[in-house]
Amino acid sequence: MRTTLRIRRAAMVFTAIGALALTGCGDDGGSGKGKTGGGSNSSEETPSGVSLPKLDGEKISVAAVWTGPEQANFVKVLKEFEKRTGATVTFVPAQDPIVNFLGTKIAGGQPPDVAMIPQVGAIKQAAEKKWAKPVGADAKAQLDKNYSKVWQDLGAVDGTQYGVYFKAANKSLIWYNTKAFENAGASEPKTWKDFMATAETVSASGVTPVSVGGADGWTLTDWFENIYLSQAGPEKYDQLAQHKIKWTDPSVKDALTTLAGLFGKPSLIAGGADGALQTEFPASVTQTFTGGDQPKGAMVFEGDFVGINIAQTKAKIGTDAKVFPFPAVGAESPVVTGGDAAVALKDSKGAQALLTWLASTDAAKIWAEQGGFISPNKALDTAAYPNEVQRTMAKALIAAGDAVRFDMSDQAPQSFGGTPGKGEWKTLQDFLKNPKDIAGTQAKLESDAAKAYKS
Repeated sequence: MRTTLRIRRAAMVFTAIGALALTGCGDDGGSGKGKTGGGSNSSEETPSGVSLPKLDGEKISVAAVWTGPEQANFVKVLKEFEKRTGATVTFVPAQDPIVNFLGTKIAGGQPPDVAMIPQVGAIKQAAEKKWAKPVGADAKAQLDKNYSKVWQDLGAVDGTQYGVYFKAANKSLIWYNTKAFENAGASEPKTWKDFMATAETVSASGVTPVSVGGADGWTLTDWFENIYLSQAGPEKYDQLAQHKIKWTDPSVKDALTTLAGLFGKPSLIAGGADGALQTEFPASVTQTFTGGDQPKGAMVFEGDFVGINIAQTKAKIGTDAKVFPFPAVGAESPVVTGGDAAVALKDSKGAQALLTWLASTDAAKIWAEQGGFISPNKALDTAAYPNEVQRTMAKALIAAGDAVRFDMSDQAPQSFGGTPGKGEWKTLQDFLKNPKDIAGTQAKLESDAAKAYKS
């Protein structure tokens, strides 16, 4: 189910984000107002063409790892579904790794009706364990109408559709504190060499340049993947993602060496390696956009969803907080994406109706209006997004079409690419602490990968 993708076109599209300069934009607030419907009626046709059945009295549970603002925004989407169908939907907080969480629920005879699964590899595992139920005809019709082939293929296993990708992410962005940059006389870098020079410039001004959420291992896999994709190229990226080449390959050494150029300079990392390893992702963002022109870090790398955490500060996106594409290590800037797919775990009318709803433009519009969200739904009017930053990112994702590369660790078996304290997450945390041990890091990654891909 791996999709062969092209990086060049997508890289040019995303470069428009930097060229736009991202000025004159509001914050990530939004009304979040959705259309209401008569939940007590039978199937209801809305202007967007989504037809939902009467589900009065039906109880539906949805499990997801989202917390805080993400959970709150998703619940708004579920509330509108309740209004339209008459069903009662309960949000079930899940933990990573979600496959383990779901396994416990299923073993106890209480699986949720639907799970939001953030890894391609986890969807495959759920299908292989026969937990996942195929997408019904109504949801498939919405997918065919609203989604490009790549997003359908990512939710399919051996030709059968199981997942509905509801939330996407552009994971190739560097967000920065404009006041810190202005005081340092720094400008947006386009290459990795320029990025490192910019970091040194900011450091010389008295502000630590880079904030890293190393307590969450997934952020470190994203650092590696962006460097690897740009430096090694898309073909190697696909081969490593499928473990067709080993992690002891020279291309991995090159990427780790590049990353060590940053991680190996504690003065460039907020709190040094030890501080970064104690900093969770949300804090890595908020500490970049608090403290005025003296933040703990001037830049933070991560996806479009950083906007959610910036909204928890007084910083305004487009003025206090701006963004540029991940700098090119090789010939092109990388474009890595991720996403969360809805998968039905019960053969029920309610579960399938919810998948249909999540594949619709109406559902995507509700969260889009809140900000901190990008939909892979190509039929969604980008005017729904609350500011030009979000609109530009969304347009770029849709314009890239099938020319998108999915997060490598999310394609891997979850035991290797998606488990806290194990596999790639743990090894890259160890690498952050000791970036000189490149050979040892490669050997450990390969050992863990070989076990995971065989299991």
